[in-house]
Amino acid sequence: MTHPSNSNIDIVKSNTSKIENVDFDNLTFGRTFTDHMFVCDFIDGKWQQPKIMPYQAMTFEPSARVFHYGQAVFEGMKAFKDDAGKVWLFRPEENHKRINISSARLAMPEFPKDYFLDGLEALLKLDKDWIKPGVGNSLYLRPFVIATEPAISASPANMYRFMIICSPAKAYYSGKVRVLFAEKYSRSADGGVGFAKAAGNYAAQFYPTSLAQEKGYQQIIWTDASTHEFLEEAGTMNIFFRINDTLVTAPISDRILDGITRKSIIQLAEDNNVPVEVRRVPVSEIKEAARNGSLKEIFGAGTAAVISPISAFEHGNEVFELPEMENAYATMFKKELLNIQHNLSDDKHGWRREVK
Repeated sequence: MTHPSNSNIDIVKSNTSKIENVDFDNLTFGRTFTDHMFVCDFIDGKWQQPKIMPYQAMTFEPSARVFHYGQAVFEGMKAFKDDAGKVWLFRPEENHKRINISSARLAMPEFPKDYFLDGLEALLKLDKDWIKPGVGNSLYLRPFVIATEPAISASPANMYRFMIICSPAKAYYSGKVRVLFAEKYSRSADGGVGFAKAAGNYAAQFYPTSLAQEKGYQQIIWTDASTHEFLEEAGTMNIFFRINDTLVTAPISDRILDGITRKSIIQLAEDNNVPVEVRRVPVSEIKEAARNGSLKEIFGAGTAAVISPISAFEHGNEVFELPEMENAYATMFKKELLNIQHNLSDDKHGWRREVK
């Protein structure tokens, strides 16, 4: 696989902007999109010249393989603006690495790093006015790849499209989240694609999540597919448990997404001398910890939500309410993470990348 050595991007600017019609104080997550998008096609065994163009509808043939065999992967990331007007990305190299891991698992071509990073920066320069300063404000970035070859034979495509679209965002979840521990349905299995950000992973969990929502829960915490005895991750989040003062989370595997927010929280915990255990987490242990009072917190971590405290969980028809914590880890780590992302504190791990 080859790609052109010249990574210049063809740019066609929008003649008008939609920004004046956007109420940035009342955004619904993922519904509003900026003026431009990044596009790059894979044809004849190589990535073509990248382009940035006005955000617009696209036309694909009904036989495009993505519609039939699900070759589609994506990433979630954010851009931030500090009080001086500088724009920052948070660990974008990790997103590039992960989308290529996802692509490889679905027999899709990897995307060049220079195209990815240069494309992000060029796009953000054009649409920087859509990034509002202030903690809690961000521009959500959605890189994704789909199979576009018009053929319905069951085999990997020979044509793909890589794109990046952008959506202004505020908080993803408001308030605390109530969850259901999975007892029947599974998110992923050994040897599967759970570790990849494959579109089908999310489609498969919509139905069981809707059943949980009918019972008054916002999310499911998935358990292992074999026994349903070990807690793994939630629909859009990795999961952390605070038992006494120790932070516990499941190890990544071919069932669990290697979350960038997850690994950042583990590092912040170590920076703050908070004990961290990365190990299998039995449902029975968490229920017993809830009963004896040693379970202090559960919270989810992900790009869109950042950190979402969980106020209660149900398993085996038992409901466990979690205590209100005065010095919650969820609050502390969220503040530290947001301060790094918004250039309000030191970045000793080099996570920020300025868009110059």
